[in-house]
Amino acid sequence: MVDQEIKQEEEIVIVGAGIAGLAVALGLHRLGFKSLVLESSDCLRATGAALGTWTNGWQALDALGIGDSLRSQHVRLQALVANSCVAGVAMAEIPFTTERPSGGVHEVRGLRRKVLLETLAKDLPSESIRFSSKVVAIEESGYFKAVHLADGATIKAKVLIGCDGVNSVVAKWLGLKKPSLVGRAAIRGFTVIEESHGFEHKFQQFMGEGIRYGVIPCDDTSFYWFVTFATPPQDKELQEDPEKRKQFALSKLGKVPDKIRKILERTKLEDVTYSPLGCRPPWQVLLGDISKDNVCVVGDAFHPMTPDLGQGACSALEDAVVLVRHLAKALTKGARKDHSYSEKEEFDRIKESLREYVKERKWRGCELVTTAYTIGAIQQSKNKTGWFSN
Repeated sequence: MVDQEIKQEEEIVIVGAGIAGLAVALGLHRLGFKSLVLESSDCLRATGAALGTWTNGWQALDALGIGDSLRSQHVRLQALVANSCVAGVAMAEIPFTTERPSGGVHEVRGLRRKVLLETLAKDLPSESIRFSSKVVAIEESGYFKAVHLADGATIKAKVLIGCDGVNSVVAKWLGLKKPSLVGRAAIRGFTVIEESHGFEHKFQQFMGEGIRYGVIPCDDTSFYWFVTFATPPQDKELQEDPEKRKQFALSKLGKVPDKIRKILERTKLEDVTYSPLGCRPPWQVLLGDISKDNVCVVGDAFHPMTPDLGQGACSALEDAVVLVRHLAKALTKGARKDHSYSEKEEFDRIKESLREYVKERKWRGCELVTTAYTIGAIQQSKNKTGWFSN
């Protein structure tokens, strides 16, 4: 029997201590709700180096109470400069200072992943994250879910939230399929230059001959860069050999200023990553079971997308804020002084709150997945000077 194995009972269990999981935990903590975050690694994982964070991401970080702390550590970008890596010239410059349709101006920064994760985690109670806790199975247990870990422990959860990325165990339990590969891949890197680099605070993007890459200054001494391309025949080699992946990225730069090339050349091998690109087809985002009873998924476990909009982390932060709002309402309504409400009443409130969360977020997720895929396909078409030429 499952109940005979239960060693711990928690109100809210979050699987995954990445951006989505820690954002949900922090949002709940700000409102007075305790949660337990289960992380399979033995520490916070900083893979990915950095990420472009747009206006909606910063609005979500403000809602979590950490926006200003992160702003003080990262420069604000002034514009996106689109360049042809075939002709070696700038094709267009799009300022981020223009008025947005919804009001205000764009806020875009290159945000270091390690700094973001540490900032999300530091305001949580010390016992909030349990490391080396890999989830291997999920079972029904009355109005709860029994979460089984690789170390033999079992945790009984009143609410189970999957923030465990593209290979989500929770998404699999919900019946969601793994993301589909799109025939493209990305090499990403993070470069620290000891001296002040003197670069303008602009997002430099280069396109042409089926290649797209970009360089984003994070602060006055560091850069995040990426190169995306059609999956090459040597895909397996690039996944396994950091020297080969770095040289492959350099070979794809085309006509580019020396100062841009030097950023990639100065990147340490351990800071160069390779990943095939994939997404969840939009019809699965719309029609799949994103929540079931007291279980749901967030971020990449919900709507994995290609990186062409720079919205993966931003949309995960949005998900977290919306989920916390709906879930907090359900839990607050059940907080009677005499505790006279039944387990079924509470279960039904939680179930409905997760449905409302999915209802609010599924069309947004579908739109982002579709737009990112389409833009990536257009920008990496084999047009001699990139799609801006038209």
